[in-house]
Amino acid sequence: MSRVLIVGAGLTGSLCACLLRREMQSKVQIVVWDKARGAGGRMTTSRPPDPSCSSVDLGAQYVTATAAYSQSHHSFYSELLSSGVLQPLDSLIEGLRQKDGNKDFMTPLGMGSLVKHFLSESGADLFFEHHVTGLFRRGASWEVQRKAGGSETFDAVVLTMPVPQILQLQGDVGQNVPGRGPSLVVHTSVPFGVEHLEKEKDDVQPIILQELQKLLPDLPEPTSVKCQKWRYSQVLTSVPDCPGQMTVLDRPLLVCGGDAFSHSNFDGCVESALSMLSVLKSSL
Repeated sequence: MSRVLIVGAGLTGSLCACLLRREMQSKVQIVVWDKARGAGGRMTTSRPPDPSCSSVDLGAQYVTATAAYSQSHHSFYSELLSSGVLQPLDSLIEGLRQKDGNKDFMTPLGMGSLVKHFLSESGADLFFEHHVTGLFRRGASWEVQRKAGGSETFDAVVLTMPVPQILQLQGDVGQNVPGRGPSLVVHTSVPFGVEHLEKEKDDVQPIILQELQKLLPDLPEPTSVKCQKWRYSQVLTSVPDCPGQMTVLDRPLLVCGGDAFSHSNFDGCVESALSMLSVLKSSL
């Protein structure tokens, strides 16, 4: 039985694990590591400590399917709709430029539920707070080291974290619930993020709240506030020609994937997962 490690419990990683399980059944052991305390990546749903407050999506807010992807990825959308993970988004989104043929969807239980659906389908061994720091070739296998210490060996490794994090690795690889109050998400601009990237969240949060007060002077005092800093956010420039994956080494297999190798949305992650699945099937 081949042992495969998928690093990153976001959309691409969870979908890759799901597809690999469906294709290879019991012929492969799938392990998923993520450095965070929960699954989701940039589709994370945060649960506030106060039960009277709603949960909130910190990254992606909804899913848009173009006419082309509605057809080519029909099976994925059909699965998510029939399971109740996705629902059509019928309300208008202010500022969104609608295009003919596009379909918008929302997640009643938060965007994180989309990732958790595919993880559940994968039957993978899931481990959180497993921060990968290095990959080392050991014959026909990879020894993968963790920040907390210790290492494990795998026949193949799939990296789905942001490219800047891949490049830092050491080793041999260069909805509102009734009765709850509403939640409000404020996204800052790219220039603002660049300017304040290295500052502490406690120093930036008052600036954001001050600007919010100017925009919405009648906004009541929040019950709780969570300031989220995305050091690696939406991909601005992807790998040329968007191959979906990059095979760094054939034996032992090391594959990189994610939206940096495709395009930064739901369907881009689907394309990347399908591309990595093809490579994994050929090798394993």
